[in-house]
Amino acid sequence: MPRARDLGIRIGTLPTGPTNSVLDVRGVGVGHATVHRDEPPPPAGRGAARTGVTAMVLAEDAYHRPVPAGGAVLNGAGECTGFLTAAEWGSAETPVYLTSTMQLGRVYDAACEIELEQHAEVADDVVIPIVGECDDSHLNDCRRMQVTADDVRAARLAALASRGSTTAPDEGAVGAGTGMSCLGFKGGIGTSSRVTAEGHTVAVLLLTNFGTRDQLVVAGEPVGRRLVPPPSGPEAPAGSCLGIVVTDAAVDSAACARLARRIGLGLARTGSVAHHGSGEIFLGFGTGLRVDRDGRPNGTVAVAGRALDPLFAAVVEAAEEAVLNSMFTAPTTVGRDGRSSDSLHSPEVLALLDGVRA
Repeated sequence: MPRARDLGIRIGTLPTGPTNSVLDVRGVGVGHATVHRDEPPPPAGRGAARTGVTAMVLAEDAYHRPVPAGGAVLNGAGECTGFLTAAEWGSAETPVYLTSTMQLGRVYDAACEIELEQHAEVADDVVIPIVGECDDSHLNDCRRMQVTADDVRAARLAALASRGSTTAPDEGAVGAGTGMSCLGFKGGIGTSSRVTAEGHTVAVLLLTNFGTRDQLVVAGEPVGRRLVPPPSGPEAPAGSCLGIVVTDAAVDSAACARLARRIGLGLARTGSVAHHGSGEIFLGFGTGLRVDRDGRPNGTVAVAGRALDPLFAAVVEAAEEAVLNSMFTAPTTVGRDGRSSDSLHSPEVLALLDGVRA
């Protein structure tokens, strides 16, 4: 399935990185484990599984040399373990895992097991993995625990293997994005990157599961209002969005939180209003200013103050494009009880975008 730029849709003015994804930040990797199966509904079987796990490795040695981190909440109807610790300590020491709401505990357990296997000293020092969620129960049967520890391990290993790739990671209905819906269409995993004039790379990865069809805006065009209303039937609820921004710039925890907050501006450009029941939770990380386990920085001069403005602009552009990539790359998906979430990549939508496509 094509990405937004493959369709001639250009967002913003800043150039992208080589893969236009979070893989453009050195050392960062993304991997997925997709759970897609059809069984009889419970109690006879596990029902329709449209879910999974997505792992994002920030740095392979993050446990010994934590990565500066910060977060922001636009609307808090969601959960992200490790968020408070990252805000308090200003750093992150595990990969970031994304999954569905009802699977968060399983993924957290598996992430703890992985850290104990990798670092024996965790037994005396504990670790709090970062695990975020969105609700995929519109398409996925959440009455059974669909994700296993093996899925978490597979996603992490795939993330490690993806580092340095010359192509973007899979997007759309993969991993944690398998059962997500966004702005009345199929959503899921989306990513994009920007390079500032100063040479810093800023990249965003989203798990999109928010908004309603009538709110959809593509490259400034109010597409949702111009589309023929869909047939009546159960709509996906106005769910949530987990957003991650990572940069190779030397930013500290406070700057990471400020970068994370700008993800919300990118979502707003696509139509998000952060509904009452939606959880817009954002995390920011910087790989250019590492610290040791006692929090001592490596001596690099931090980017701060007005020097952050180009990074802010990059976050907003990348977040807007990541939303569109999550939707255009996702095929129409049918899940539990025959419910369907349609792909944004359709002749009807593309016809409305003729004026903005290059």
